[in-house]
Amino acid sequence: MEYKRKDRVADLLHHEISQLLIKGIKDPRIGFVTITGVEVSDDLKEAKVYYSLIGNDEDKKAAADGLRSSTGFIRSTLRKVLALKHIPNLHFRFDSSLEYGERIERLLKEVKVEEVKEDDGEDS
Repeated sequence: MEYKRKDRVADLLHHEISQLLIKGIKDPRIGFVTITGVEVSDDLKEAKVYYSLIGNDEDKKAAADGLRSSTGFIRSTLRKVLALKHIPNLHFRFDSSLEYGERIERLLKEVKVEEVKEDDGEDS
């Protein structure tokens, strides 16, 4: 399978944005945001940056606002760091897959507990 340029650019963006969130951006609204993935369009002009965060809906809204307001700073920093002719427009999207996975895991544990209770009840 061929490794396309857009995939390499996505990997670069993922790494650099993650580093910026750790070291460069001081916005307290962003807090413990984790970049989970980046998808870059074929023409390299648009990038969807997926992020996750543990918290309530208020924390998620604050993080979304913080990321949205930091987009210009992130792009200008990427322009200085990356050897790209054009830095893609960044669109931050909340990645709910971690929450979904936690929910599935919790449901499976509940089912297992119920099975154990049923098995204990049959032995009596």
